[in-house]
Amino acid sequence: MMNEFTLKVGDILSREHFHHAKVLAGSEGLNRIIRWVHVLEVVDFESLIHGGELILTTGVGLQTDFLTQLTFVRKLIQSNAAGICIEKGPYFQEIHEDILQLANKHHFPIILFEETVKFVDITQDLHSLIINRHHDLLKYLDTSSRKFIELSMSSNGIQKILQELYQYFHHTVMFLPAEGRNFYFPADQKELLDIAVQYVEMERNDIRQQQIINIEHERFVVMPVKGLGHTWGCLFLHTASSAPEEFHYLILDRAALSIAQIMLRNRTIEERKQHSEDKFVRNILQGREFDINEMHTHLPFIHMDMCYRVFVLQFQPHDQEISEEEWEDINLQRAMLIRTLFKRHGFLPSVSATRDEIAVIAAITVEEKEKAVEHLKRIIHYIDENNEKKGLFGKTFTIGIGREYTRIKQLTKSYKEAKEVIGIQANIHLYDEMGVYRLFLPLKNTGELEAYVLDYLGPILEYDRTTESGLFQTLKVYLECGGAKKEAAEKLFIVRQTLYHRLAKIEQLLGADFVNPDKRIAIETALKAYDLIKAVN
Repeated sequence: MMNEFTLKVGDILSREHFHHAKVLAGSEGLNRIIRWVHVLEVVDFESLIHGGELILTTGVGLQTDFLTQLTFVRKLIQSNAAGICIEKGPYFQEIHEDILQLANKHHFPIILFEETVKFVDITQDLHSLIINRHHDLLKYLDTSSRKFIELSMSSNGIQKILQELYQYFHHTVMFLPAEGRNFYFPADQKELLDIAVQYVEMERNDIRQQQIINIEHERFVVMPVKGLGHTWGCLFLHTASSAPEEFHYLILDRAALSIAQIMLRNRTIEERKQHSEDKFVRNILQGREFDINEMHTHLPFIHMDMCYRVFVLQFQPHDQEISEEEWEDINLQRAMLIRTLFKRHGFLPSVSATRDEIAVIAAITVEEKEKAVEHLKRIIHYIDENNEKKGLFGKTFTIGIGREYTRIKQLTKSYKEAKEVIGIQANIHLYDEMGVYRLFLPLKNTGELEAYVLDYLGPILEYDRTTESGLFQTLKVYLECGGAKKEAAEKLFIVRQTLYHRLAKIEQLLGADFVNPDKRIAIETALKAYDLIKAVN
């Protein structure tokens, strides 16, 4: 089937213009694919070819000495040319033995025309053949894509797509999803399936691009099946070919797309069934009454020895008018992505999604709880990175994570803590890492925090307000630098003399003892408190 769509060096030997040609070297490379035909008569040609070209030459632009010819052939090999056809004549009476040995070593075909030929006729013939085969390939791919889409709409679609792939390649083909049962065809090739499964489990790697792998002396072409920014599984094609052709990847890509559509459809159906779970989770987090008998239905992990945290992803209001139906689709995609992401990092998630936030009860076994924070940070990193590309969570969003608890009824508190983390608008995601901010929040609610800030920073703030002198920022950076004047001046982008002048004014406003340990701690605390007040107001 490959020969129907690709032109190989061996194929051209039967063409009319090659009746008086013979292969002098590189016969093991006759399966090289010809992507174009190029007449080449110069030594410096690196910028003229891209790889895969069949080179025609008389040698008219080459010197007749052996070293020049050897260099010419070596450059062609390094440029991944398909082969070279040489016309016997005044420039190439015979090919030096060292050149033939080099070609044999690299399986690089050297073909000699023993009679004069017209290169224009050869290029016209072969270019027409290449273009026609490429056109046939596109038609075939279109037909195959339609067939895969048709199969994806039928029952047991994945298995039927694998059967169709087997008809193309006559080699074992498998689909290993990230979750759920594996598929393979034909049924008597379970040994190959076991090899592939063992590889995936051992490597535990996210295969993000097509590749060739060797496992236990077996060769596979691997094609990831992707959806919603995740790799949902991989297609494995067992192949005896040492260099699978582009056709392999093109067909597998069409099949992978159809399988992704099946999985997306199935997950959409499953996610819509989660509506009752959504309401149940929301009742738990907001401290409302819930039916204890429904816990095993909506929280299937409840009977296990688990630890829980509440993860909240809060969005900014959307700046466009979006219909209720569109919002439902957006929330569905968000919930699917988050659920898959948490599962892949070892959590058993229960999800509630609204227009402004996604809240997740992230359950993890006691044995794995030591890794929970590390996994949560990886999830945050993944969301940050992929939202830049996909924009699924809008232009801006914030994340807060409550403390770890062992009882479901404590999750109302974890949810509140997650919201408090979001409320401080700092570069902090875990309540456990809020530090002194945990003390500030209760004080802010009583108004004491503002009074505390004014007691210690009032003169500085008032002076900045009337003069725009930047004393507040100067004080903050100076203390962060541990009183190192040179470092502080550099961070403030001012000369040291300006810093001395500002510090003298700060000393005048706050007192000469502002750097003494007790007062310094109080001032540094007030600085952080002021940042919190500004963030939440």
